[in-house]
Amino acid sequence: MNASDAERWNDTGLALARKGRKGDAIDAYRRAIAADPGWSSPWYNLGLIHKYDGEWDAALECNRRATELNPQDGDAWWNLGIAATARGLWGDARSAWRGCGIDVPTGAGPIEMALGLVPIRLLPAGDAEVVWCERLDPARAVIRNVPLPASGRRWRDLLLHDGAINGYRMLGDREVGVFDELELLEASDFVTFEVLLEALSEAERERLESIADDLGAAAEDWSRSIRYLCRQCSEGRPHADHDADLRADRPELAFGVAARDEAHLGRVLSGWAGAVGGERVRGWSAATSASPPPRNRP
Repeated sequence: MNASDAERWNDTGLALARKGRKGDAIDAYRRAIAADPGWSSPWYNLGLIHKYDGEWDAALECNRRATELNPQDGDAWWNLGIAATARGLWGDARSAWRGCGIDVPTGAGPIEMALGLVPIRLLPAGDAEVVWCERLDPARAVIRNVPLPASGRRWRDLLLHDGAINGYRMLGDREVGVFDELELLEASDFVTFEVLLEALSEAERERLESIADDLGAAAEDWSRSIRYLCRQCSEGRPHADHDADLRADRPELAFGVAARDEAHLGRVLSGWAGAVGGERVRGWSAATSASPPPRNRP
């Protein structure tokens, strides 16, 4: 076989992958590799399938080979960095990010870069929720919102995320790209509670959030912070005109509170009640929810 055979098999693999026929696509890519062992593209494409299946050892092998064959392939370096991060291979991760042209700090352990806030889509293949996260390095971030329970994620979960932008959100007056979650790396030990409150002033809402923060918890006014979006807007640029009906059936004063347990929640609520001069809680529960439409924090 020769280069033209390799291109044909690689193109076949791409077409099969688009149709969701991953097993057949893998076979086609391997035929392309056999036809032209020195060509990096089928190695990268094979690694892409393994990445989205969470098969990190295989993704690591494929992208390492792709970068050996083509050291200028920034996408292969990036996916190598993701796979190395997933496996906790910090030396390989540092080398990969440097291959992308990123200046990462030296060291032997996890990479700490403090890259600021980034929106990440939870459950990207299902009923997605976009939350704001603190980005630790090019592939890891910690959740800063209190996610709705249908996401299966919690405040301060540590996520592995993709590097491909899939939609946009506004951070102040700056547009930033949304990344899709790839995997939960480390689960938080916090529980999500849904707390229903009487009508509150803006100062009372802010006071609850402040007291929760002081006590090592988090409180978020879900009735204000969450917008329900169609998938097209969630994965593009949201507009303000289409989501009012989707928000209409949400509890008007539903707060998500992240606490370690019921006793921790009780301290937050009693501290807040004392600060605002009375009990304003209608009820609370460990939060559960049916799967909603795609959600977004503005």
